[in-house]
Amino acid sequence: MYHRPIFTELEKHLTEPEVSVITGMRRTGKTTALKYLLQKTAHGNKLYLDLERLEYRRIFTRNSFSEMQADLEFLGYDFSQKGVIAIDEVQLIPEVVSFIKYYHDNFPVKFLVSGSSSYYLKNRITESLAGRKRVFEIFPLDFLEFLNFKEVDTIPLLGQRMKPFRPLVFSAYQHHYEEYLRYGGFPQVVLADSPKKKAQALNDILNSYLELDIKILSDYSVIDDLFKLATLLAARIGSKLDYQKIGVLTGLSRHKVKDYIQLFRATYFLHLVEPYSLSPDRSIAVQPKLFISDNGLVNQFAQVSSGALFENAVANQLLRLGKVNYFQKKTGQEIDFILDKQKAIEVKETPGTFDLKTLQSRASDLGIDDILLIGRFPPGIEFHEFAWGGCIF
Repeated sequence: MYHRPIFTELEKHLTEPEVSVITGMRRTGKTTALKYLLQKTAHGNKLYLDLERLEYRRIFTRNSFSEMQADLEFLGYDFSQKGVIAIDEVQLIPEVVSFIKYYHDNFPVKFLVSGSSSYYLKNRITESLAGRKRVFEIFPLDFLEFLNFKEVDTIPLLGQRMKPFRPLVFSAYQHHYEEYLRYGGFPQVVLADSPKKKAQALNDILNSYLELDIKILSDYSVIDDLFKLATLLAARIGSKLDYQKIGVLTGLSRHKVKDYIQLFRATYFLHLVEPYSLSPDRSIAVQPKLFISDNGLVNQFAQVSSGALFENAVANQLLRLGKVNYFQKKTGQEIDFILDKQKAIEVKETPGTFDLKTLQSRASDLGIDDILLIGRFPPGIEFHEFAWGGCIF
């Protein structure tokens, strides 16, 4: 089992009485996290229930809590002692939340819960378990985690975080970063040992996302519309959302487009980056930019430019670090990203002196002194005043 930084956070919470709720897109490692926590539980009074198994789903559709309790005791759990119950794919049985609430309040049970549909988890569980839970989100692997899964030494890279470009660092890690840009960070995809197997894994992830997660939260009849919309959105990464135009292209109403995009956002398929402005009115007037949560998904849905693919990866890298916005004047002049309202960031595949000066000028107009130019490839000239994309973590 490969260790991920979020496992450390989860392990610390293992001793807290609150319910540990793990959510994120399908195949990002939620089940692995649950099993890791059970391994870290020293005592033997613990139980793992995967609600994809019919016999476990039936437990939580019994007529009373006492019948549910009897079933769990038959499986070996002792409710008279402190213990841990891990429930995987909780979104499949809504009734389980009431059970968790009752037994959390009346028995010494530590619940570990995971599910793929954040809309369900963040609303249903937030309402039912108010004050009783903490939510942890698991995303596809970042680049450092990707390297760890590849069993590549990351120690030389750690000291290069957002530092000026160094040719030796680039040459040592470039081919790994290019693979990361192409196939993304789903653990199953990263560990696949051939391009064919990676593509098959991505197709499997897409199908399970649409067939399992989306169908739970939407009408079965709209799956074709959602697939069509997802394909269109993947081809428009880095672009501002024009709901009216997207509606025309897909044959959907503007209202439905907005609802479906919110559904994609709630289930971790995409992120929206809002505009940055010193004027609230100006922020409201400009559309957000769209980014897909994993580059492998983008490449399975659409053919996009290498520049758009690089910007999408950097957006996801930055979103792990803090609040991300973008800036654009009415004249069209733009800064790709503003991180935590303090750092102005421009993304260029092959950056140069002109890009740096332009960024400095535009950031100065906003009163931002901290700037960062991010590049994918070094230019032909001797220019190192940029951070290589693999060093953004």
